[in-house]
Amino acid sequence: MQNAEIELKFPVSDPAALQSRLPQLGFHLETPRTFEHNTLYDTPARDLRARRGILRIRKYGPTWTVTHKRTNGTENPAEPSRYKVRIETETTVADGEALGHIFEQLGYTPAFIYEKYRTEWSTLDPDTGTTPHLVLDETPIGTYAELEGPPAWIDRTLVDLGIDPATCLTDSYGALFLTWKQRTGSPAENLTFAAILTPA
Repeated sequence: MQNAEIELKFPVSDPAALQSRLPQLGFHLETPRTFEHNTLYDTPARDLRARRGILRIRKYGPTWTVTHKRTNGTENPAEPSRYKVRIETETTVADGEALGHIFEQLGYTPAFIYEKYRTEWSTLDPDTGTTPHLVLDETPIGTYAELEGPPAWIDRTLVDLGIDPATCLTDSYGALFLTWKQRTGSPAENLTFAAILTPA
């Protein structure tokens, strides 16, 4: 399935307080807190990264998913969007480990691994008839919420939640990890709980 993904992140200091408000705003729990493991693949020359694309195999609970994301080709670097917009093609697969071996035979190798515990909430946007999502991601370097849906819905939801738009981010978890490494001097190479939370 291919679609345009429009999203915005913001840091969350009190996950329980945030989630307690969601039912009052019409959100329904879609997936309880579930462990997620992601591997990004790229060429040794990082060709995908240079084109701002990703090739990812994700295991979310028992489900394997392969995802390719690319820019929509209309971005103007001089006028960056306050939202993150990607063209996403995604499908479930039966055996993610086998697919990873196939990628490696084709010249793509694991470039970055990141883990989190994700809780998914969804709601109905009456203006568009779509089903936007709020996901809560507990990562080894902090907790973030991600709003995915139409821009007008994202803006309304930020107001409803009392979130300052100035705190919102479009950074990937890879970019957030690199910023964290620069700030902390951590030698970790991947955003995993073992690499970051386990003493050396």
